[in-house]
Amino acid sequence: MRPTERVSRRFSVQRRTGTEPELLLRRELHRRGRRFRVHYLIPGVPRRRADLVFTRWRVAVFVDGCFWHACAEHGVKPNTNSDWWQWKLDNTRARDRDTDQRLSALGWTAVRVWEHEAPASAADRIENLLNQLALGRV
Repeated sequence: MRPTERVSRRFSVQRRTGTEPELLLRRELHRRGRRFRVHYLIPGVPRRRADLVFTRWRVAVFVDGCFWHACAEHGVKPNTNSDWWQWKLDNTRARDRDTDQRLSALGWTAVRVWEHEAPASAADRIENLLNQLALGRV
């Protein structure tokens, strides 16, 4: 039921932080003058880190990979060991929902960005939210 040793080894060396989509979004937001914390452990949400955090406005941004977070548009379901992978991807999506709910209960706003989303578009969305929060409209 578990993935083969070869597959497990291959996935264990993949980057979890500093992925290309994450770096592109960080560069775009930084270019726009936005400053943020990276891979921030949010108090009250144990063992969960946000990719980018705007602590002043309590906004946590997660850059989700299409495979690992089961994107409806680009997510691929492996044919080998499909039952295990389905369980794994379902658990990841459930953890994402749990994280969002925990953040909301603590007064934070979670923003989910797909890896396929254009960095400028994602930055626009984040900036709009930050501007609304700064004006007290959210």
